[in-house]
Amino acid sequence: MAIDYDHLMSLTSTGETFSYGDRETMLYALGVGMARDPLAPKELLYVYESGLKTVPTMATVIAWGAGPLRDSGINYLMVVHGEQKLTLHQPLPAAADIIADSKVVGAYDKGADKGAVIVTETDIRLAESGSALCTLTSTTFARGDGGFGGPSDGAPKPHPIPDRAPDETIEVDTRPDQALLYRLSGDRNPLHSDPEFATAAGFPAPILHGLCTYGTCCRALLGSVADYDHTAITGFDVRFSSPVFPGETILVDVWKDGNIASFRARLKERDAVVINNGKCTLKA
Repeated sequence: MAIDYDHLMSLTSTGETFSYGDRETMLYALGVGMARDPLAPKELLYVYESGLKTVPTMATVIAWGAGPLRDSGINYLMVVHGEQKLTLHQPLPAAADIIADSKVVGAYDKGADKGAVIVTETDIRLAESGSALCTLTSTTFARGDGGFGGPSDGAPKPHPIPDRAPDETIEVDTRPDQALLYRLSGDRNPLHSDPEFATAAGFPAPILHGLCTYGTCCRALLGSVADYDHTAITGFDVRFSSPVFPGETILVDVWKDGNIASFRARLKERDAVVINNGKCTLKA
């Protein structure tokens, strides 16, 4: 079924309810590599219920499954995650009941042989108080759905990386079993766990979730520019460039300019940029 632009732009999903507790908070932190050294006191605070802190990018999984694209008409076999933006209106609590409202905010036709770009926005609020918690803006690249007749221009522009040498490069590891752990936070796509499925999709082995790479970069920035203060990060935006295989080492290049830390992630073992146009916003 081809994309119908007017129908796509009308799609909403409101009032979806979710809950998470300290178990999910600790599991997410472990899934993005926090507390590799269990004696590191600042990282232990993200995986231990005494004074538990939250990794800011956990916002991408607390309402996993929410969204308006179920009736979009796109070919999900040809879909990849293009960009992820996060705005935190307040720090994530370690446990909460939440409500999510989602809508399509943009759809751009890149041509019949070039695919479509679809932008969705999800606002999450606390159920008890109704106060805004965070806003997620996600860009889906539907490779098989170009030529539907929508506008070709107007898609969000990526954050520019400074044209100078990085101020710092942070080396962060991933474990061979990391995708198997991260998938327990919501995304159980077999591309990240089943070797036969991954081979059929054109990969030699299961790949790491893009959002796990995203969270791993946040783990690096938390230590680098926030001194492990989870309340210091108020925004975290990226463009996904290439997959990571579990066990590879990520090198995060960081540029610091006031309350903005720009970043790019590449691999130590091979010549590949995996995340580009990264923007970490710190509270003023």
